[in-house]
Amino acid sequence: MEEFGRVAEEVRITRKTLLALPDPSPPTPPAAKVPDHPAYRQIMAVFAAADAPLRARAVCEAMDLEIAPSNVNNVRLKLKRLVERGILTEPEQGLFTQPRP
Repeated sequence: MEEFGRVAEEVRITRKTLLALPDPSPPTPPAAKVPDHPAYRQIMAVFAAADAPLRARAVCEAMDLEIAPSNVNNVRLKLKRLVERGILTEPEQGLFTQPRP
């Protein structure tokens, strides 16, 4: 009976200790990786310097690309890929920005 009382006391102390511990924080998801292509690095540099959301045409201008439909569409596709990966957000159709913490 004495052994039972000792074990019960250990369980009580363990429970008290566990309840006093803070809740573990949820695991942080791994940071999204930018595709390893020079165009994506250029796009991210444009957004790092931007202080407002940008459209694909403005990104082309900032990258010194010719404003041609094919260039604008290619940049738009890359911007959409970055949104899918969680690197950029699209708060409004065709308007892209970096997520705010």
